[in-house]
Amino acid sequence: MRPPLLQARITEFSYHGEDASVLRDLAVDAVPGTLTAVLGGSGSGKSTLGRLLAGWLSGGHSGRFRGSLQLGTAAGAAAGDSAPIVFHGGPDDPRLNPSLWSEHVGYVPQDAAALLSTVGSTVAEELAFGLENRGLDRRLMHDAVMHAADAAGLAALLGRDPATLSGGELRRLAVACAAITRPGVLVLDEPLGSLDEAGAASLRSLVRSLTGSGTAVIVLSQSVDELALEATQWLVLDGGTVTARGMPGELAGSPWLLQSGVVMPARTGGGFSPVRRAADPHPAGQRRRTEHDHCAGNATPPVLELERIAFGFPAGRRGKGPGILADLSLAVRAGQIVAVTGPNGAGKSTLLRHFNGLHRPDRGSVRIGGADIAGIPTGKVADGVGLLFQHPRDQLFERTVLREVLFGLDRRFGPEAPTRALAALTAVGLGDQLEVHPHELPASRQRLLALATVLAREPTLLALDEPTVGLDRHGLERLDQAIGAAALRGAAVVIVTHELAYARATAHRILELRDGTLREE
Repeated sequence: MRPPLLQARITEFSYHGEDASVLRDLAVDAVPGTLTAVLGGSGSGKSTLGRLLAGWLSGGHSGRFRGSLQLGTAAGAAAGDSAPIVFHGGPDDPRLNPSLWSEHVGYVPQDAAALLSTVGSTVAEELAFGLENRGLDRRLMHDAVMHAADAAGLAALLGRDPATLSGGELRRLAVACAAITRPGVLVLDEPLGSLDEAGAASLRSLVRSLTGSGTAVIVLSQSVDELALEATQWLVLDGGTVTARGMPGELAGSPWLLQSGVVMPARTGGGFSPVRRAADPHPAGQRRRTEHDHCAGNATPPVLELERIAFGFPAGRRGKGPGILADLSLAVRAGQIVAVTGPNGAGKSTLLRHFNGLHRPDRGSVRIGGADIAGIPTGKVADGVGLLFQHPRDQLFERTVLREVLFGLDRRFGPEAPTRALAALTAVGLGDQLEVHPHELPASRQRLLALATVLAREPTLLALDEPTVGLDRHGLERLDQAIGAAALRGAAVVIVTHELAYARATAHRILELRDGTLREE
């Protein structure tokens, strides 16, 4: 076996102000041409590990780090030091040169948009940003941009403003930006999150191309997804340490993987079937009864009704491209769960934002509880519409978890607000995290916190944008219970998701958004 391009020996890492170690007693080797999957549930330390490997965290200003990082001989010599960089956890620890380190170790965080420069006005300029910083010849730069765009399925988006891309398109762009400089090691945190089938296939193909050319790829994931199944080695991370390592076939049914909270695919006679994100929280009989009780006949008006709406962004942003809604109609009744699927950039998030007035249709009408919301302020509409954003950090702004859920709740429920806030947090598994700052939570728990802020208000319409992304098995179970409880109390639920297996297990109806309109699956 060829010598590793990067070796990490982590004795301990803890953040400032925290007594407990986030990582301890683990070793990771990035070997040329291999794909390694680090699998673990929420809070296992995967994202912290990724940031340490990428040089985004170190001792001193980031926390207390004891251990060592070592670039392989060739990369280390280029960086000026092929010996291990040893951290003792003290103030005199060495410092990494982030610019120099990033030439050898690329990284795409779970929040993929955080990697982007934000100075590029087009996808092409964003792809070229790293190459420009390295002074690459303009002709070679152009060829590299075109090749990277093609590999990531972005060729048709090169002229688009990155700010107008969907979540899945942004993720593919971030991966392409990290890969375009050809680092020896590439670390990807939840790389398939928010991707449609075509986008996931493009990313898997890109990873194969990278490993085929000698890059060491490390994938951090809470799910045994299609990319993890292609890995040459699995590391199971649980409680901040590696509890098992081996080939996928050796660990697939192991107790270590099951205990970690990792989402497992179903086994079939021929191997693995596509990943099924969670058990069906609504058995077929119960779903039919629920739909019959709340939706039978036309006596009960729809909670949500869209009538022939059309919407397009201003010219110069999306023009007449993906994301425009055209002559779209939809009715969702009390107790009904509707899943909306469709390719990245089809306009699914745009559709949800019409429910509470964040977007207003150019034509047509949006009715909530039978009332047209035209002219009603968004804040007023939002009293009855709970919207979970695709990126939960966009709706988290308070100093503690409890304050986040309590915000504005007293105006709706008065003295009952604290009880309702605690009940919502307990329902999503955060009842023991009340005084934690929301931005100190792992991304998966931030999503559950954002869900709790929505659930506590008991809206008549629940609109969830990619709610399964980043959730481990325990998080999915809590999400399923919350959706089931909302439907049973009479709320209408609309879920946007790329997880077709999850949609089939959860929803009464599945609709595909494509070319601006909805079609029944």
